[in-house]
Amino acid sequence: MIFKLAWRNIWRNKRRSLIVLVSIIVGLIAIFLSDGLSNGMMRQMLFNQINLDIAHIQIHKAGFNRNKIVKNYLPDYKHVESVLKANPEVQAYSKRVYATGILSSANNSSGVIIDGIIPAEEAKVSIIKNSIIKGRYLGSGKRGILIGEKLAEKLGVDVGDKVVAMANTLKGDIGSDAFRIVGIFQTSSSEFDKIAVYVNSKAEQEMLGIGDNYHEFAIITKDYNEVTSIKNKLEAELGSRYEVFTYRDMLPMLIYQMELYKESMMILNIIIGLALIFGIINTMLMSVFERIREFGVLMAIDMKNSRLYLMIVFEAFILGIIGTLTGLVCGLLLDIPLAHSGINLSIFSVGLESFGIGAVIYPVLSAGSLINSVLFMPLVAVVGALYPAYKAIKLEPIYAINYV
Repeated sequence: MIFKLAWRNIWRNKRRSLIVLVSIIVGLIAIFLSDGLSNGMMRQMLFNQINLDIAHIQIHKAGFNRNKIVKNYLPDYKHVESVLKANPEVQAYSKRVYATGILSSANNSSGVIIDGIIPAEEAKVSIIKNSIIKGRYLGSGKRGILIGEKLAEKLGVDVGDKVVAMANTLKGDIGSDAFRIVGIFQTSSSEFDKIAVYVNSKAEQEMLGIGDNYHEFAIITKDYNEVTSIKNKLEAELGSRYEVFTYRDMLPMLIYQMELYKESMMILNIIIGLALIFGIINTMLMSVFERIREFGVLMAIDMKNSRLYLMIVFEAFILGIIGTLTGLVCGLLLDIPLAHSGINLSIFSVGLESFGIGAVIYPVLSAGSLINSVLFMPLVAVVGALYPAYKAIKLEPIYAINYV
């Protein structure tokens, strides 16, 4: 009975009810777009870092991360490799030689990070092979080198040109070698493109004088959400001579930003909710004042205050449910196509690439966000109706009936 009365009362003034519905729908769409865009940016920053060079897990000699010098290579990389091969949760891995040095051309020079890789292994771990925009990926030749587009511009070089790499050797001397540029890559991070270069691991091992040794294993797991448990297993198997880090350990600031983003989205939802509450209060108060005589008659025929109160709250709740369902459909119809095509922000590409995001943002709606929004909006509508309903039950029947 109360539900039926509430439903009829909603459509007695269609314009007012539509205003409440539109405000709920627009609020929900705004939450979806804001949440999807922000979540997409954070996820792109994280996965771009993982796919460039961080991977899901890295293994080094104990102390390497604090002191990245040439002599801190893995004490027994073959043992590490056998452990990884036996682990069913490891999807792929790549052995790397690491060194900081200088890359020089005939025109300029620049500080770089020189990664010595086994091309076939690295192709399974990072996106460098798929990021080549000129030339080709590394082959079996020892004297090929891959450099970023930004670094190529700084050095004034192109595919086919020669460059000289220099770095400290195991003995403390300066080792150097000449390489020919076989490919130029462009990633979503302009900062990475300025400093990273890739050569064949054998060539870098010879240049550094470290023999058949490697500094790092970069590992991709089958489920990146399980990296902590995989790390614990690897640490138990490898012992104290090695250090095992997950992407969460190596990107603490980015993980903190993602946690901070979740808190900021909660605050944004509260702000939108407060704005809607005041709008609903205003609309429902107008509805109450227009129906004072009607409420007086209902109270005169002994309608209980609790039933009258529930009727007004039900009106807002029904509007909240309808607005939420409509907003949910509209929000998904907007977000799903954008999640596939992305939002092209190339006008801000320089700034976005400096943060490692990329010029195209792909919104991502989380299941938690959808559930929270669907529960949040009807609650906001009900809260907005509490005060108008309270004003209605405080009316005196005689005064209400004679109200003009």
